[in-house]
Amino acid sequence: MRPATLELLNEARAAKRHACLVRNLDSHAEALVVDGEVMLGSVSPALLAEVEACLRADRSRPVEVPEGRALLQIFNPPLRLAIIGAVHIAQMLAPMAAIAGYAVTVIDPRGAFATEERFPGVTLSHDWPDEAMEAFAPDRRSAIVALTHDPKLDDPALDEALRSDAFYIAALGSKRNHAARMGRLRELGHTDQAIARIHGPAGLDIGAVSPAEIAISVMAQMTAVLREPRDVASRGEAA
Repeated sequence: MRPATLELLNEARAAKRHACLVRNLDSHAEALVVDGEVMLGSVSPALLAEVEACLRADRSRPVEVPEGRALLQIFNPPLRLAIIGAVHIAQMLAPMAAIAGYAVTVIDPRGAFATEERFPGVTLSHDWPDEAMEAFAPDRRSAIVALTHDPKLDDPALDEALRSDAFYIAALGSKRNHAARMGRLRELGHTDQAIARIHGPAGLDIGAVSPAEIAISVMAQMTAVLREPRDVASRGEAA
């Protein structure tokens, strides 16, 4: 790797930006794409589409495009999940997300709920959700799931989430509760377009009943949004 390429790549990684190093296997030319922008070298539209697909899939791989064979090496920021509410569903969701590669933070000011015994090995925050979310600083590789059913806890977290670039925002509750939640968020200054980012009720509609099943439905929807964000609506959401 050339020094100029390495310097730009390290800057992108430090800033938690999506980066892809492109190596032409025929000409040995290098290019660097960061957040969809070609920072170094030359990349055709066809190759740029392959780069975006690899970034979305978190997978480095060789490709063949009109300009020749290329190796796409992905450098994505780490995946993170903030769970609002140390409830039973959170106890199921946290280890599932960890297995899927997420760094999990459980946020709940109620110390009796957010304990090491109930969430072994999970980062716990006992700050109020708006303060905890500000410290969490969600980015494009972050997911936020609110599970408490308590507006005093869920709403501040969702308010902060909607002001971020989080790729997935969801909240548990019935359709009636979600409609009321949308009204409260409008009062906080959020537009209908912004509020539409929230998946509510959270999770794909798989008929989930138990905490574990609900956690599976949320994990499935989170994965679908991460990998194929435009296709989730056709797959159905939880009732």
